[in-house]
Amino acid sequence: MLRRVLEEFGLFLIPFAVFFAYLVLAGRNPLRRVHWDAHLVRLVLAGLLVVIASLVWSGLFSERSATGYVPSHMENGRLVPGQFR
Repeated sequence: MLRRVLEEFGLFLIPFAVFFAYLVLAGRNPLRRVHWDAHLVRLVLAGLLVVIASLVWSGLFSERSATGYVPSHMENGRLVPGQFR
């Protein structure tokens, strides 16, 4: 679960990294706040769009499994432990 959260957070940061690279290539100081203020809302929306697109993509095209977890249950008076099938 933590891996998935970290992946999505990394995807959210992609627009910020691209803008940082743009500022460096344009010869501006990327550590000055004045360069970020006007673009912050757009960068957040672009990050959210990337995260939502990745969630939709993985939801539509991820590998599905016909098997799953079978919880413990009673068969013929005996307890059968849970298992993955």
